[in-house]
Amino acid sequence: MNSFVEQAFTATGKVLGVCAILAAVSVVGKSVEASEGDFIRSVASTPPPAGARQLCRQYSWACSSTASVAMTSQQELQIVKRVNRKINRTTREVTDQSQYRTVERWALPTRRGGDCEDFALLKKRDLIRAGIDPSKLLIATVLDTRRNAHAVLVYRSAAGDLVLDNLTNTIKPWSDTRYLFLRMQDPRQPENWVAVYRRS
Repeated sequence: MNSFVEQAFTATGKVLGVCAILAAVSVVGKSVEASEGDFIRSVASTPPPAGARQLCRQYSWACSSTASVAMTSQQELQIVKRVNRKINRTTREVTDQSQYRTVERWALPTRRGGDCEDFALLKKRDLIRAGIDPSKLLIATVLDTRRNAHAVLVYRSAAGDLVLDNLTNTIKPWSDTRYLFLRMQDPRQPENWVAVYRRS
């Protein structure tokens, strides 16, 4: 999973990596009224991760921003929990090197399984199919607590950004993950990516 750290460019220089995602069972408590700090802030436009450059062409739904079904926040959260649990339970973790003999490849999991961004893609697809607004489902790249490259799926709830992560079965507010967030899909135009250099 560390195989797909890559550099991106900012006003001062470096940063950016990629690789992991999702999970849920319980959500750390948050106030219903979200404050500015409950959402990940974008800093500037940035190139997509290396493995995501053909993402929109390969999976048009991964870059969709068209809402489908109107539902309450509680209904959404129940769907998010259910889909997250199911995918975490039924998908095995397999590296791109083992599966494709390549350093990094973003794709839906195969029968063998997938790595972090593959989990994220599958959860995003299934949540969209379940009626969740695609603009609320953003793949983000981070450095985990050991500063390894990782990718997660961010669910932009009414109460703030929640992280679905394949390394834990707990859905947490982004600020509780202790991850270093690097970049994510642009909520307004998911085919684009934005830098979000900020610690949680």
